[in-house]
Amino acid sequence: MNKRKLTTILLSTVAALGFAAEKQFTVVVKNPSAEAKEDAPVVVRLTKDNAWQSAIVTLDGKEVPSQLDDLDQDGWMDELAFTTNIGKKETQRFSVTLKDEESSTVYPNRTFAEIVLRNPKVKDKNKHNYYVQELSLNKECYDPYHLPHHHGVAFENELIAMRIYFDERQTIDLYGKYNKGLELKETQFYTTKEQKAKGYGDDILWVGNTFGFGALRSFSNGKPAMLSDVNNRDQRIISFGPARTIVEVVDRGWKPQGSNKRVNLTIRYTLWAGHRDMEVDVHISHPAKGVGFSTGLINMKNSQEYTDHKGLRGMWGSDWPTGKADSVNWKIETIGMGIYIPDSIRLKELPADKDNYGFQIGTEGQDMHYMLTYSSDDESYGYHNAKDWFNFLKEWRRELDRPVTVTIAE
Repeated sequence: MNKRKLTTILLSTVAALGFAAEKQFTVVVKNPSAEAKEDAPVVVRLTKDNAWQSAIVTLDGKEVPSQLDDLDQDGWMDELAFTTNIGKKETQRFSVTLKDEESSTVYPNRTFAEIVLRNPKVKDKNKHNYYVQELSLNKECYDPYHLPHHHGVAFENELIAMRIYFDERQTIDLYGKYNKGLELKETQFYTTKEQKAKGYGDDILWVGNTFGFGALRSFSNGKPAMLSDVNNRDQRIISFGPARTIVEVVDRGWKPQGSNKRVNLTIRYTLWAGHRDMEVDVHISHPAKGVGFSTGLINMKNSQEYTDHKGLRGMWGSDWPTGKADSVNWKIETIGMGIYIPDSIRLKELPADKDNYGFQIGTEGQDMHYMLTYSSDDESYGYHNAKDWFNFLKEWRRELDRPVTVTIAE
């Protein structure tokens, strides 16, 4: 079960004959952990009792940056999201006002996402400007990997950044930062020498046909397989703002190997401000009993592995980000990754092979959830050896079971 989803709560329906101009309530947030939490995610599920356009959230009279997200893109805001710094065993009470008109207040973004198409008139690789909110390609598309700039949707917070390949691999490729901050709008994953000299980050991972950073794959005939037989493949940006960014990959009309039925597969990635971990939520349009899935982490050259054999697995390794030596344009990059697969979907921890540290996963229902995290050795604020990284993974796993709790007081 998604532990963070336990922090959400559905607001009770307000019985009213007409639409109110605004609605006020109190959100009570409690930290059950003996450790303080920074940027703890808070999510309030909204009912469709009005077409809310803006929200004001305050704590002790001070305004807290927040965002409203329309998750299913039907024109109604589904969730209010914000983050909070909360002490150990602390309780906080937030005042919330929802309004049915847009606000002039603009909070600084702490997350960002983009899908960019190449502009043939632009020669610089980081200045393309055909921005789109979503792409949908049918199976007749000759080369979906090269259609979008930087090969697919890219997104980030201050700590980490990544892109998702728009082909059958759907692999998550990683970007390493030296300093905290948002960079993708300026570098577009293709950092110039001048930007590198100023301390901007760059592409740090060669993925090939591996899982890369936790890509979802099929599982057939005892091994992982690409999600290849689809009618349409979509990528879209749901939101980005002061609290979180959400992007989706959709495989419409996917035919699992050995099946005579097609299903829709939606993979949602949620990255919160201030976090180096990411939520992965998978929804299958029909019950998935007997459908094989897999995921995991790349086995980088000479990497070290950690596993607790209970769903937590990590690696620390180094390689050229292009897959081959090129000391003129690149340097060897060192990365730590982690993945956590809950008991509810974990079927088997697969033996490490030359490409991956993998898992076989599955569900008899329609939903799966797992978590991913990574750190680049380039970071001035991150981890720089396997021992410290694996210790972080152990604590990360413990804290996933101790999210803040959220209740509503009308």
